[in-house]
Amino acid sequence: MTAGAEAVAISSPMSLSSPQIFLSRMSSQQKMGFMVAVSAIIALFAGGWIWSQAPDYKVLFSNVSDRDGGAIIAALQQMNVPYKYADGGGAILVPAKEVHDARLKLAAQGLPKGGLVGFELMENQKFGTSQFLEQVNFQRALEGELARSVQSLAAVSSARVHLAMAKQSVFMREQQKPSASVLVNLYPGRTLDPQQVNAIVHLVSSSVPNLPIKNVTVVDQTGSLLSKTDEANPGTGLDPNQLKYVQALEQSYVKRIEAILIPIVGQENVRAQVAADVDFAHSEQMDERYKPNQTPESAALRSQQTSESTTTGQGEGGVPGALSNQPPATATAPITTTPATPPGQTPALGSPAGASAPAGEPATPTTPPPPVNTRKDATTNYEVDKTIQHVRKQIGGIRRLSVAVVVNHRKVTDEKGVTRMQPLAEAEKAQVMDLVKEAMGFSRERGDTLNVVNSPFTDIEKEPVPELPLWQQPEMIELAKEIAKNVLIGALILYLVLGVLRPMLKRMTQLPAQAPALLTGNNEDQEAPSTSALTQAPPPSQYDEKLALARQLARDDPKMVATVVKKWVAGHD
Repeated sequence: MTAGAEAVAISSPMSLSSPQIFLSRMSSQQKMGFMVAVSAIIALFAGGWIWSQAPDYKVLFSNVSDRDGGAIIAALQQMNVPYKYADGGGAILVPAKEVHDARLKLAAQGLPKGGLVGFELMENQKFGTSQFLEQVNFQRALEGELARSVQSLAAVSSARVHLAMAKQSVFMREQQKPSASVLVNLYPGRTLDPQQVNAIVHLVSSSVPNLPIKNVTVVDQTGSLLSKTDEANPGTGLDPNQLKYVQALEQSYVKRIEAILIPIVGQENVRAQVAADVDFAHSEQMDERYKPNQTPESAALRSQQTSESTTTGQGEGGVPGALSNQPPATATAPITTTPATPPGQTPALGSPAGASAPAGEPATPTTPPPPVNTRKDATTNYEVDKTIQHVRKQIGGIRRLSVAVVVNHRKVTDEKGVTRMQPLAEAEKAQVMDLVKEAMGFSRERGDTLNVVNSPFTDIEKEPVPELPLWQQPEMIELAKEIAKNVLIGALILYLVLGVLRPMLKRMTQLPAQAPALLTGNNEDQEAPSTSALTQAPPPSQYDEKLALARQLARDDPKMVATVVKKWVAGHD
């Protein structure tokens, strides 16, 4: 084999495709550059993949205290959950796909505690604790539980409860009712309506024994008193519940009127307003009446009592004195004796006992008849006619209704297809008025008023809203950012591949292929150069270029050059 053939064999494609020959033919600087380029490409690929696969972080907890924040971070580190801070450390963010899982696991550990202690404080009682300390711990636990209950409301961010509980006494006169103060911190833009404040007051009052509702005070973070009692504003007459009732009552009448007229005149062709005068006065009336005296025949008999007494006999007469006190005179026998009265006969009146008058002669009375006293009392009681009436008026009764209804003109299309507005006929207007009266429950005795007007509506000119340009829409901005990120990564990779790595590999592959041609002079079929080839000198530019390549090859791979020259010289021997 000639030297030219050996040189061509050394520079064959099979030998150049081996990575070991590439690395053996590169200098130290070329190896370093090649390694840097490959490392940069790999790092760029890895960074782009990590950047595209970055998780979307969402809020796990916000507005947590420092103590709870530290406990949550420690628990996340134990669970190997990535996290980061936001809003100056006020919020803890975790990957979106792990938010719910992390919350459940932290809730199992009792986090976040919220800086409040409840009845778990009673679980860590020490031996030998005094009664006073037990009472203080119980009060702290009760305050914490009440604060947690208040915090469960949607509008409350945090809450604190203070209880003032007096020491119990055995004397009833010295008993003092407890009191409570509630401080609520509301979320921005949130408020508590009076019903919610009243619910908080009743919640606290029902949780503490013997705590009256009037002793509960609720204050917000701005220092505004929310639990206002009726004694604080007497006589104002403004009740939010009453205002809501009036508004709801008026809206119900409006809906009734519109619901019955819309099928006739159309959806946007009727407007109604109702003003209700509602009586919220709480009044009670008690009436007790007595009718004039009635006749005994028509009156109801209640009771009747009659008493009668008769006294018969001769009483002692005379004037009391010395004569009546004298002893009786000596008795003397009568000269004549009256015969006894036979059995079955009655002695004559006035005759002495045992005497009888002669036949044919009138009897002569000798003794006056005894006096008779008669007394009769009668008492009759009749029922008194009495009427008692107790009247309690209903709260929220309607005193008067004032209704105003506006109906749009009817659209009429003629034969030519021209649409114009035409007012309603009198019969149609009367029909509308009758329907409204029935819907509102019109009462003339109550003083209700109704006014129905048929008038054309003015079209509302909608203000043109400028359409947001495509490049200012949030979705397009996010899409542009994502595309720009991917394009930047691709451009950097393409620049490293085409601008750095490809020229380097090209130079390394061209240099070994040009070196044997330079040394052999491209004479593969000749055993020795001809005289014309030796005498014919190459152009200066080609000669200088080949000379520079030969020198570069001799510096980069002296062993190969020496082998080629050695075989070249040996072939001419």
